[in-house]
Amino acid sequence: MIPFQIIFNPLSAKELEKLPKELQLEILGDFRGFPQDIRSSEIDRFGELERNGKKLYRYRLGDYRVYFERSELGIVIQRILSRNTLKDFLFRSSLPTGEDQALEQNPKFWDLMDTKTISQAN
Repeated sequence: MIPFQIIFNPLSAKELEKLPKELQLEILGDFRGFPQDIRSSEIDRFGELERNGKKLYRYRLGDYRVYFERSELGIVIQRILSRNTLKDFLFRSSLPTGEDQALEQNPKFWDLMDTKTISQAN
């Protein structure tokens, strides 16, 4: 069996690093069940967003939303966003309440997920 890895891209690693240590440990602890969930049909329990062949999954973890992609090695964490930050984003973008569908259609969301765009802005 291939080992399952949880890979944080540079942006999500920075976001995780900014959180309180207790919350970091809680988030990392919640990933323990991911190998079985991701490799099975249980993937349906995650929110799913797709654009131009790129598929992201959303995992709700308390007040945070973890956006990730599947990879051959496991998953790649793209972003860790506070629920309030996402709510603010939705409000500013005037999106309807269907969160996954609205985000999927909004190019601003995909810009937010694009680490190249973020790192070039900094």
